[in-house]
Amino acid sequence: MLAYVTIGTNDKEKAVAFYAELLGELGAKQLFNNENLVFFGIDMATPMIAVGTPFDGEAATNGNGTMLAIPVGSRENVDKIYAKALALGATDEGAPGDRAPGFYGGYVRDFDRNKLTICHMG
Repeated sequence: MLAYVTIGTNDKEKAVAFYAELLGELGAKQLFNNENLVFFGIDMATPMIAVGTPFDGEAATNGNGTMLAIPVGSRENVDKIYAKALALGATDEGAPGDRAPGFYGGYVRDFDRNKLTICHMG
């Protein structure tokens, strides 16, 4: 259903370093980059996460109510990737736990205040 999502940043170098290390824990790698964006993923045929500066040259802002959910395959991986995000400088928005039947997740914000949930469903 999705080809990619874009996360805006005001410090591309810092954001790319953060997401390269965080998503690298899930086997993702840098697949494509240009002046504005760096795409991370497993391959070009599966959903990717792009990180970059806004094309219009304006400041990147986070959306109120906007959140990117990153599935990590297990409850153990939620705990691991959540801790990795905090170690990389993300801020806590809610420790991992059961949020709904069949949904386990932890919440963080990156340097630009983009909200992420590290999650496992099932």
